[in-house]
Amino acid sequence: MLRRLAALGIASAMLAGCSVFGVRSDLEMPKYEVVAKLGEDLEVRRYGERVAAEATVTADSYSGGQRRAFGLLFDYIKGANKGSREVAMTAPVETDSRGAEIAMTAPVETGAAEKAEGGKTRVTMRFLLPAKFTPETAPVPTHPNLRLTTLEPETMAVLRFSGFGGRESVRNKRAELKQRLAKTAWHPKGEMISMFYDPPWTLPFFRRNEVAVRASKAQS
Repeated sequence: MLRRLAALGIASAMLAGCSVFGVRSDLEMPKYEVVAKLGEDLEVRRYGERVAAEATVTADSYSGGQRRAFGLLFDYIKGANKGSREVAMTAPVETDSRGAEIAMTAPVETGAAEKAEGGKTRVTMRFLLPAKFTPETAPVPTHPNLRLTTLEPETMAVLRFSGFGGRESVRNKRAELKQRLAKTAWHPKGEMISMFYDPPWTLPFFRRNEVAVRASKAQS
């Protein structure tokens, strides 16, 4: 319990952008191909198929929804899933009798907040699972607010930025991404997501944050 509370505290600080000192941790990241460079901080990437665990929750606030969603996902990768096998990890971890324990990867992805009934806020957060997992081999979540999802290969325009990565900063960067894409042959498709790569102690100017959106190139 204490271990979970400590991790949730770290996650809350990370999601709020409260970094103090440090550098990026060495976590597995999804592979991609850069298909176009639109600037030093803006590029178009081609991602392959990925498997993710996704949490959708409602809460009184966006930050509260983030914390709750992260808590469910943290429990899932620490063993709150169907199955009782030991899974090879990308970092030293412990396994208990609750189920298969899964290594955490980067980035953590969040979607835009949505309004729910009763003035609540709906938040969706996603952990990409290590590449060795397939839809058939990934442990099945036991919580009703969690599900496994397969992300099909997709092309995404991605704007990278440093700093705290708080909600206002993300909102501004999403607007910037939309404005900059409007000056190119690439057009956004669908909702934007935010991606965060660093632990909370990372110095702001070392932090890697990104906003991204599916994109297609106009026919010439």
